[in-house]
Amino acid sequence: MQNKDIAILAARYADDKKAENIKLIDLNGLSSLCEYILIATVTSKPHLEAVEDEISTQLKKIGVYKSNRDGGESMTWRVADYGSFLVHIMTQEARDFYALDKIFSFGSEVNFKKPKAVKKTTAKKTAVKKATAKKTTAQKTSVKKVAAKKTTAAKTTAKKAVKTTKKSTAKKAVKTTKKTTKKAAK
Repeated sequence: MQNKDIAILAARYADDKKAENIKLIDLNGLSSLCEYILIATVTSKPHLEAVEDEISTQLKKIGVYKSNRDGGESMTWRVADYGSFLVHIMTQEARDFYALDKIFSFGSEVNFKKPKAVKKTTAKKTAVKKATAKKTTAQKTSVKKVAAKKTTAAKTTAKKAVKTTKKSTAKKAVKTTKKTTKKAAK
């Protein structure tokens, strides 16, 4: 793992513990002090300790240890030296007073944030979506067919009923006419 990657991880660990106004400054080739400076603002002593512990603990897990530490019990500022980079964790008052951002302004700021993850749909999820879409389309089609059949059946039934009614009305009229004609003939 390169020094830049380790410094970026340290910045992310500070961010995970809600440190504010985190800056990772690249001094590579510009300073004999170190390659990177990490500056993070905290809101209280417990917050300062939490951020420092998180960075130290997580970096130890990947085999990166601090070579020195300063500020021991300070309530406003702690510095950890990891060889290739320094971590400055401080309150806003200390940050304003010591103005490290201005002192190291000749360096360039490094973006430490993770790129926003683009949702990758797996082939399985895509297949499920397609199958669901096909089912939905098939269901809509079958509903339309059933509705069309029902409509056609209803129309056919209605036509038959009209024909039957016409036939029976016509037969009754013929019978009535015959009866009337027979009566008139008598």
